[in-house]
Amino acid sequence: MVELYMRYIARFNRPASVLIVFLLLLCSNPTHAEPWRTEPISPIVKNSMEAQRQSIDDLVRRHFGRQLNGQKDNDIALIQRLLDENIVTSKDVRQLQSMGLILGQILKSQRGLSWIIYIDKYGRSKALQLTGFEKEFIFPVTQISRKAEVGIRVNVAKVYQELEQAVIDIRNKPPF
Repeated sequence: MVELYMRYIARFNRPASVLIVFLLLLCSNPTHAEPWRTEPISPIVKNSMEAQRQSIDDLVRRHFGRQLNGQKDNDIALIQRLLDENIVTSKDVRQLQSMGLILGQILKSQRGLSWIIYIDKYGRSKALQLTGFEKEFIFPVTQISRKAEVGIRVNVAKVYQELEQAVIDIRNKPPF
């Protein structure tokens, strides 16, 4: 197929023809397209993440007179209490995902991870990436919401422990 395009370019030798052929080459073989890719977190996404964290902190302050402080035990206990007291329910998907984001922030600070945007055929997701592991990701944002949406009682400490264990497992995995 490339040969056919090259003959076309040689025959007409016009800049527009070259552009068309180039675009056709890019689109002609979708099997070589990456199944996923990553992007750095943009300032807009950072602001959105901070707004999500702030929304949960506002609920905690309003209902319990306390605040999120980035400390694992404190924040997990407050998130659990929001769930146990039905202040955040299974219908509050955005708030549930904000709670997952908070767990991700704790994990990031304790385990030296980095937030990235993971893009695949299903869309864009916030994910944590381990330094030195280009193809290994942790997706904390939906960990609470997926359980709550199907009626499972969420044990926030256990969710965090599972995320932490996933990081340990990745780091301990042999390089081959």
